[in-house]
Amino acid sequence: MAAGRAWWRTVETERGRVCGEPAPVAEGDVDAPPVAAFRGIPYAASPVGALRFAPPRPHEGWSGVRDAARPGPAVPQGPSRLECVMGRRAVDWSEDDCLTLNVWSPAGAAGAGRPVLVWFHGGGFSSGSGGWDWYDGTRLAALGDVVVVTANYRLGPLGYLYLPESGVGNLGLRDQAAVLRWVRDNIAAFGGDPAGVTVGGQSAGAYAALALAVAPETRGMVRRVIAQSGPWGLPPQEPDAAAGSAAAFLDLLGLPGKAVGGAREAEVLRELRALPAERLLAAYARLSADRARPGRIAPPMYPVLGGALLPTPPRQAVAEGALGGAGLLIGTVRDEMTAFVAFDERARAFTRDDVLRIMREDARDTFRGGDRDAAACAYDDLARLRPDASHAELLTEAATGWLFRDGVTRIAEQRAAQGTPAYVYRFDRGPDGDDGTLGATHCAELPFLFGTFDAYPDSPMLGRPGTDARRLARAFGGAFAAFTATGTPNGPGLADWRPYCGGPAPEVMYFG
Repeated sequence: MAAGRAWWRTVETERGRVCGEPAPVAEGDVDAPPVAAFRGIPYAASPVGALRFAPPRPHEGWSGVRDAARPGPAVPQGPSRLECVMGRRAVDWSEDDCLTLNVWSPAGAAGAGRPVLVWFHGGGFSSGSGGWDWYDGTRLAALGDVVVVTANYRLGPLGYLYLPESGVGNLGLRDQAAVLRWVRDNIAAFGGDPAGVTVGGQSAGAYAALALAVAPETRGMVRRVIAQSGPWGLPPQEPDAAAGSAAAFLDLLGLPGKAVGGAREAEVLRELRALPAERLLAAYARLSADRARPGRIAPPMYPVLGGALLPTPPRQAVAEGALGGAGLLIGTVRDEMTAFVAFDERARAFTRDDVLRIMREDARDTFRGGDRDAAACAYDDLARLRPDASHAELLTEAATGWLFRDGVTRIAEQRAAQGTPAYVYRFDRGPDGDDGTLGATHCAELPFLFGTFDAYPDSPMLGRPGTDARRLARAFGGAFAAFTATGTPNGPGLADWRPYCGGPAPEVMYFG
């Protein structure tokens, strides 16, 4: 036993040794071996100075043994727009040493070759951290006897500013690709199998996971995909739109926005690297506020179409067969858009015309008119089904469809037609005592995936979980862990979950 313990306490990576710590699973919750946690491991150099707005570079390494008992700082960011749903939390961020990852590995002999889940947090490409206790991988690792990895990646303007002449773009996505490379090169030392990697995530993290799974540069490192509440109705930013957002951002900073793509772009980039991160975040917050509107989830800056990691929109790439034989588990929560609309005072004053305008502007591909006003027809059909619903509630239901649910259905149908059916779920559990305001809102499944109820002490989306909630967490997290381990979300003690094959009664697993 002593030799085994010594192995999982100190591990050799390519850049140096790290020392983790035991991560106890709640007594009686999971019958599995103990888990070791290694937190705050650098996977790239600090993105500071000349490396701000640069692709991730290899970390210089360290001598001796690095203490990996605590996560690294979050990347620079402002408050989450979903604090009113998930609960507030202090964000301890720093540019220095922020590109880190965390590994949870069941104790055992080196070279055990366990399956690996690399999971990316959401946050609208603007907030979040893989080191937060929300995403502690201890219980998930124990449930499936798998290795779990979470990571930070650059967000907001530091991750998605677009300056094409200087090669600046999709830096957050490039960071995530660097995480996959680190896993390929190092995870065997933690007992993981580099050839058995599932890449997963929620919301923005799901969007990135699918993009990495179909990109020519990274798809060879991915065996399976987990995609939770991906905003599939949000296409990647077109380069012209991304350049417009960059110009508006530079104008707010007092820099020449017209320099984007022009001769002065390199000079502007030097000035951006010299500014305090706080100024960049303040300007981005102003830009976000200027563009905010109920029902709009797109931030000013997010992944831009083009380059090695996003040459094709992920949904199109799936339709063209780029996912190959990779397994896919994909789904939504029932009431995705309540998180973005329910507490917005402006939405409560919406009229039918306000909702139709949003539908026509933000979902043009869904509501193509032809000889009929497709948006109006869809709205009126929904209003007949829900005669007591307000205009904001009808917008919430419609947007849940075009932004989240419809994309899941189309992707699942494509995979079925390609002969590799996906596993599809819907999470329906809302907080106890909810009057319908939230329901099963965006992010509601996260505490159940990781079993981290105590990390959400004041979360409206969770409420006060009891015995039934903990039983649901075991079923939900257990299915995801089983999929990571075997490619199917089935196993001892789990419900029979059949793959989605389409037809009049397509197979969807409901949780809640």
